[in-house]
Amino acid sequence: MPKIIGENLAAHRIETRRRVLVAFGELLTERGYDAVRLADVASRAEIGRTAIYNHFADKEAILLAFAMEETHQYVEAIRGALAEAEGPVEELRTYVRMHVALSREMHMGLGPQLYSVLSRDALLHMREHVIVVEDLLRCVLSDGMEQGAFVVDDLRATTALVLACLQGRQVTHGEGTERDSAVAVTERFVLRAVGAREA
Repeated sequence: MPKIIGENLAAHRIETRRRVLVAFGELLTERGYDAVRLADVASRAEIGRTAIYNHFADKEAILLAFAMEETHQYVEAIRGALAEAEGPVEELRTYVRMHVALSREMHMGLGPQLYSVLSRDALLHMREHVIVVEDLLRCVLSDGMEQGAFVVDDLRATTALVLACLQGRQVTHGEGTERDSAVAVTERFVLRAVGAREA
């Protein structure tokens, strides 16, 4: 009989799931999605090779669970930071800084190459994660518009453009002053794009 991790079966399931997602994230960083095999995930998670199927049907299911977990962590971290920001301009600055910082730790976006290998159902689920992130930025922009701090002609399009700028901008590379300078340039660009008064 397999060894139970934790005090009971419920704790075992939670811990096993956590191990699988951590292992998957590590392997995703090291190898890329295509090269990750379920056997490797199970080995890295230190669980039985077939035990992984008690928790996830396939690699795609792990990816979706992993994306949901990262989205939840991302949203909670940014909401916490935004709660301490004063005024819409500082909120948008905070959003940009947090997005850059979290992108260094997380797999935000997971890379466009994934979209060519995922099933239609998986793509729909991934879209749900993107909507959560979009809504967070849209609220920041909308509040700024209401307070007269931002001038935005099309809220939906502007939200998508700001996110595209943050995802495409390689501010996650480098260290120290080089990275700080890249973040500052990105901040100013985004603030100017929405007509921020204090840009």
